Amino acid sequence: MKNQNDLLEICKDNIAILTLNRPEKRNSLSINLLNLLNETISRLGKSNKVKVIIIQANGPAFSSGHDLKEITNARRQKDNGKKFFLKTLKSCSKLMKKIVNCPKPIICSVQGIASAAGCQLVASSDLAIASEKALFATPGVNIGLFCSTPMVAISRKINRKHSMEMLLTGDLINAEQAEKYGLINRSVPHLILQEETLNLAKIIAAKPLYTLKTGKKAFYKQLEMSMEKAYDYTSKVMLDNMLHKESEEGIGAFLEKRKPNWE
Repeated sequence: MKNQNDLLEICKDNIAILTLNRPEKRNSLSINLLNLLNETISRLGKSNKVKVIIIQANGPAFSSGHDLKEITNARRQKDNGKKFFLKTLKSCSKLMKKIVNCPKPIICSVQGIASAAGCQLVASSDLAIASEKALFATPGVNIGLFCSTPMVAISRKINRKHSMEMLLTGDLINAEQAEKYGLINRSVPHLILQEETLNLAKIIAAKPLYTLKTGKKAFYKQLEMSMEKAYDYTSKVMLDNMLHKESEEGIGAFLEKRKPNWE
């Protein structure tokens, strides 16, 4: 049976705020929480009432990664936990891919430590705002479990040298370093973290829904292409966008010096 309290959800003004709510477990990503995140992001991605999703957390930690006690308990099974481990890893990878493929921009608001799969969650998000007190790490190497799946997201957001240093040392980096590396957009004073994150979400939520969906999808897709193929692909995307009613309304409003009416 799922514990729905592990993930809190509120929606207002086209913004959905998801709160990881396992503070006593440092918001570790249990199989229950992973499943809840997968289901919720899938649902919100299809909702016409939501334009932006924020992921935040209660307690001092953003997320410590996988639930190591849950993993240890699974070792008591006859297969030494193999089926459970595979289920957990598949659910986590599914979540990270779902964040990238979700048509709605997803912002992580990081108030504390984000380590291992918690750091992966931040790296997978489209945008991230962090408190000046936030810390980031991929410490699996310290316990004999290399952060191989977090590596996928992290190595796609920051350069190889910085990625390898984080992965090979397991050391913590602070918010200032994370910003320099490109892991987060920016760090802000702790007391205004929620305000700054919400302000960013409101700016994005004021944009037209179809255009946001089109732009996010095209951004990630063209990254996997050669420059020549990327221009061919994005030209087609932009043509379709030009023919859409949102573009017609937006350009018309600009020329007529009025606010656009996004339906």
